[in-house]
Amino acid sequence: MQTPSPPLPEAERPVVLVVDDAPSSLGMLCDTLEASGYTVLVAADGESALQRLELVVPDAILLDGMMPGLSGFETCRRIKADAALAHIPVIFMTGLSETADVVEGFECGGVDYVVKPIRAQEVLARLHTHARNARITRMARDAVDVAGMGVVFVDARGRVAWRSPQAGLWLHALGEARAPGLLPRALEAALAPGATLGVVTAAGIRLSVRNLGAAALGETMLLFAVQREGAGGASARLAEAALTPRETEVLSWLAKGKTNRDIGEILGTSPRTVNKHLEHIFEKLGVETRAAAAALASGQFD
Repeated sequence: MQTPSPPLPEAERPVVLVVDDAPSSLGMLCDTLEASGYTVLVAADGESALQRLELVVPDAILLDGMMPGLSGFETCRRIKADAALAHIPVIFMTGLSETADVVEGFECGGVDYVVKPIRAQEVLARLHTHARNARITRMARDAVDVAGMGVVFVDARGRVAWRSPQAGLWLHALGEARAPGLLPRALEAALAPGATLGVVTAAGIRLSVRNLGAAALGETMLLFAVQREGAGGASARLAEAALTPRETEVLSWLAKGKTNRDIGEILGTSPRTVNKHLEHIFEKLGVETRAAAAALASGQFD
């Protein structure tokens, strides 16, 4: 008989925020989530939920669609308008099953919905899938901040849809944009297909910015890299390699010591596909081994 896995330490348990104007009716759901390894936070209305989000960023939110005061739909819109919270998957809980209500839930940023009365096991299965996908996406995007590199995703309207932490610092240092949410003026030329340009931050840091083309959701991916003295440096080689967005993700995880199987699980693909990406990466970087590619990505190879 297989021994059950020990419970996760409290600090490592995924957190879910449950928002409902009658939280007492969800006692069984909350108990099921707690027993399944989640830390459950509860809010009785939209305003309380937003206040809790100022203190903690959960892995997922279960949100009642219809509540007095600030509705669940408007609460979701406010969450998605905050760059620090926009990545959190929101699953609506509602007694409404009319098409218009379902559509509004998706239009305001929800990823899924369940109809009351709630079936705890169904919610648990949906929650696990969406929380895991959001966590993997966040980890994959954060992973590109290696070797002085950063990433910015720009939507079809020219607005910054997402930026890695390092890229965010550089955007701030590159000056004002024509309007809030847009790229700084110095980077507008980078939106041209295939563009590569050099810019200098207020602190004198020289950056190479390369347009890597279309990514998911119709967004454009811009790759930032520090230009150090000497064109043969690691950052310059990485910037000039013209890696695709997926190749950049694979290289980033390789630099963190992940195996092909690990990378495949993180990116939702097979180890064989990861190996194919690595073959292209090796060719573009002019290296022959995993160790050389990893060292280049970590800034140790010149």
